[in-house]
Amino acid sequence: MRVRRATAVFVSVAAASVGLGVPAAQAAKHPEGMDVRAASAHGQVPARNAKSQTSARRSPNMLWHNGAIMNDAQVTAIYWGASWSASDTKVTQLGQFYTGFSGSNYAATSDEYTGTNGSIGNSVGYNGAIVDNSAAPGGAPSTSTILNEVARKIANPVSDGYYPVYVDTKRGSARYCAWHSYGTINGTPVQFAFFFNLDGDAGCDPQDSTTGHSQGVAALGNVSAHELSEARTDPRNGGWYDGSGAENGDKCAWTFNTNSVKLGSASWKLQGEWSNHAYDTNSGYPNNSGQKGCLDGH
Repeated sequence: MRVRRATAVFVSVAAASVGLGVPAAQAAKHPEGMDVRAASAHGQVPARNAKSQTSARRSPNMLWHNGAIMNDAQVTAIYWGASWSASDTKVTQLGQFYTGFSGSNYAATSDEYTGTNGSIGNSVGYNGAIVDNSAAPGGAPSTSTILNEVARKIANPVSDGYYPVYVDTKRGSARYCAWHSYGTINGTPVQFAFFFNLDGDAGCDPQDSTTGHSQGVAALGNVSAHELSEARTDPRNGGWYDGSGAENGDKCAWTFNTNSVKLGSASWKLQGEWSNHAYDTNSGYPNNSGQKGCLDGH
């Protein structure tokens, strides 16, 4: 979902009130003199109790907005906060998530979408994790705060890079679980995302009772699937979203076709992602509005 639009799953005013409405032109000349520019947040996964605003339209399908998609995302995860370690179960298992995502049937739910640079590939490169034990933000951070963290930790960002930042901060009163955005670091375009610590968070819990992941890991896996899928189909505000501003993850948020989706050797409980083709051919499963356009690779 996109800030500054009427959205299908969340109120944009509420998003701006927690510090997410950062103009694309805002520049931060730090860290270390670098030119860091962040756009506003997209694709927020609303907490389960956030009010839905699904608009009644003739067709719920997403439209292309004349920009690029991500052919092959290169993922480097950043774990920010004093409590993280490289051996943390979350770090290890989310590494398995990203490794297994590549080439999976779940990843293929987005391969119908094209842009000015071609089509989305089914490959996602995982380049490992970086742990930063400095104090993470104490509340809901701005997009520029998260992009500055990426700039501090990634020596040579790449244009097809996707940098998810996981903090050890709890969600508190924020009405979302995660978001994604984009910006530039010294002129290089990058894509990034933000995730709260979701341990014990009923509002962001996919209620996974079958895969063996802890509640906190399962919650992060589900919202990570949402954000990565949206970054691939709409990396820089010119990709695919519907007339209400909803991206493919937003349109299927908190709907599950099955309790177990296979990514590599591990199983996860993951929401579906919207497919125009599935809706047009009545071959998907229904979202919260009863529109049968969601797929999870089964």
